[in-house]
Amino acid sequence: MNENPSPQTFHARGGWPKAVLFDLLTALLDSWSLWNAAAGSEAAGRSWRAEYLRLTYGCGEYVDYETLVRRAALNVGLSESAPLALEANWLDLQPWSGAREALRELAPHCRLAVVTNCSTRLGRAAAARLEIDWDVIVTAQDAGFYKPHPQPYRLALEQLGLQASEAAFVAGSSYDMFGTGALGLRTYWHNRVGLRAVDGAPAAEIEAPDLDALIPWLRNFGAASTSTSSQVPHAL
Repeated sequence: MNENPSPQTFHARGGWPKAVLFDLLTALLDSWSLWNAAAGSEAAGRSWRAEYLRLTYGCGEYVDYETLVRRAALNVGLSESAPLALEANWLDLQPWSGAREALRELAPHCRLAVVTNCSTRLGRAAAARLEIDWDVIVTAQDAGFYKPHPQPYRLALEQLGLQASEAAFVAGSSYDMFGTGALGLRTYWHNRVGLRAVDGAPAAEIEAPDLDALIPWLRNFGAASTSTSSQVPHAL
């Protein structure tokens, strides 16, 4: 990771935020395909992943990530082989199209951080798949809590030496908005697979099926209104 320079050296030139925090396994990486392959089909993988999200986002205080993945698999009728295959093929995780390019474009303007619901071991291995020199990587294990508890986001901001108003967050699911909303962290929801928003989740400032609108949003971050949200439609 980068040596953390003084936050004072990161001015919001041209409206850029001082840092951008990212969900990792859904906003930047296509973990859906990996789960589907481990489960044996897209339907089984989606069911398993939905159960995992329910368990993870519902438990709050950190419980061993690999244990939760295994429990979710068993809860939906999958065998022990599914979580074993997921971990065995972990380094096959692929970035979404445009993810590496967006990070490289942001790097001269903003500090870059990951906030991920994962173990430290697997989270750091996954973050390396983006081939970027991260300033901060915070996992649920590091923070002692799973998102959307505010602590993982707060810990990343503390390590960056920033206030929530000086940073942006890129979410992978609407669960994140409970945490970012609590901290006042403005959010872009990269909803690549067309997930339905969880009941009661605050709206993201932008919801889009890709990362195309991310750079324009961040470039004008300092001047953008926080009172409205917009949704970019998914292709039919």
